[in-house]
Amino acid sequence: NLLVPSKTGCRTLFLIHFTCTTLFSLSVFQQALNRGIAAVKEDAVEMLASYGLAYSLMKFFTGPMSDFKNVGLVFVNSKRDRTKAVLCMVVAGAVAAIFHTLIAYSDLGYYIINKLHHVDESVGSKTRRAFLYLAAFPFMDAMAWTHAGILLKHKYSFLVGCASISDVIAQVVFVAILLHSHLECREPLLIPILSLYMGALVRCTTLCLGYYRNIHDVIPDRSGPEMGGEATIRKMLSFWWPLALILATQRISRPIVNLFVSRDLGGSSSATEAVAILTATYPVGHMPYGWLTEIRAVYPAFDKNNPSNKLVNTNSTVTATHIKKFTFVCMALSLTLCFVMFWTPNVSEKILVDIIGVDFVFAELCVVPLRIFSFFPVPVTVRAHLTGWLMTLKKTFVLAPSSVLRIIVLITSLIVLPYLGVHGATLGVGSLLAGFVGESTMVAIAACYVYRKQKKKRNENEAATEGEDSAMTDMPHTEEMTDIVEMREENE
Repeated sequence: NLLVPSKTGCRTLFLIHFTCTTLFSLSVFQQALNRGIAAVKEDAVEMLASYGLAYSLMKFFTGPMSDFKNVGLVFVNSKRDRTKAVLCMVVAGAVAAIFHTLIAYSDLGYYIINKLHHVDESVGSKTRRAFLYLAAFPFMDAMAWTHAGILLKHKYSFLVGCASISDVIAQVVFVAILLHSHLECREPLLIPILSLYMGALVRCTTLCLGYYRNIHDVIPDRSGPEMGGEATIRKMLSFWWPLALILATQRISRPIVNLFVSRDLGGSSSATEAVAILTATYPVGHMPYGWLTEIRAVYPAFDKNNPSNKLVNTNSTVTATHIKKFTFVCMALSLTLCFVMFWTPNVSEKILVDIIGVDFVFAELCVVPLRIFSFFPVPVTVRAHLTGWLMTLKKTFVLAPSSVLRIIVLITSLIVLPYLGVHGATLGVGSLLAGFVGESTMVAIAACYVYRKQKKKRNENEAATEGEDSAMTDMPHTEEMTDIVEMREENE
């Protein structure tokens, strides 16, 4: 077994369930939604561009809250801890909904969408309307991910995977149903958006029911000292904000790319076409490697040095070597999938035509951007593996600079590459790759810093322990000290 010894088959299932279901669920559902838009033959490219802009902006708000999954994985050990995590999500969801409404109805939204992206009035109006419809989605998504983290802590990865797959099935079914309704003529944008909500509702319900059935009655009301003590909202937020910042920069990368690509082409019909190509290629390109990000959940779920894992009954341990081997196998599998899907002639075109429903001419324009996606697995794997290790140590604060570097490299690439003759969707995906490489490099530097600091501290502790042992050895016994005192008294 490449992953773990035969005694730890449950951990193998954890890894397989979680990564494989993420592989299909988080990527396939976007293709189903794009299919719902592309099926509307009239203004299909314009609709793809509008939905792509609205969805990418919405993911900027959803992303940071979905990372509360890691708070549930690391911190939630009792009912009281869960209540605090849910309270944080309620407040964050309300703030996101208010901001969605402001974007839809205020001049701020007109400036961000119409002016900054240089899109025409029709695309801008549809984008703001779609953004308003998506106002409640961040809260639903965050609630689902919070409970997913708690379930993963207790090794219910199969249930989490089933919830994700149920999400996809619900979306595909509702896309098929709504395509035969009057919405196709009256409001085509509601087809993918309503399907998105139904999938999120199914996923959230499945995870919450799974929590109440399997975990709620098992965990204590409060966390004792043996589990690391009771988690406070301050501790949760201190752990969460660097991860949220990283995910926010990842989510906002797409709007930034859409903005620069659209402005580079002057807001013309070519700009709308480029944004539509990016909207179609993101989910397809993301499918072979996107699931690698979830490898970061493996370290916190199985590390025995984490006091909170004492709540979970396990018979054997997964070592760091097992996790490294599994990570390498996942990266190799992802690279293989990328090159098979995107470099084999006519395969990527067939995926776009048959699954998303675009025409063949449009699909040919997506080939080069998709081939650039083939190189994403390496930096994504490095980032995920090291982030998981740092999460286990609760040293997430060192990850914050990586998000800043990602944005700097991304914007620099978007500015410089056009001078080298790179434009359109190729400019967008190439700049994303440069941003990924810069971010992974900074994460590796941060991990080296923490490792050296830990090693230095360990050496100091060993030296101090040896010093105490030698001091104890050099001290004369009590009987010898008594004899010396008696001899001195006799001499006197």
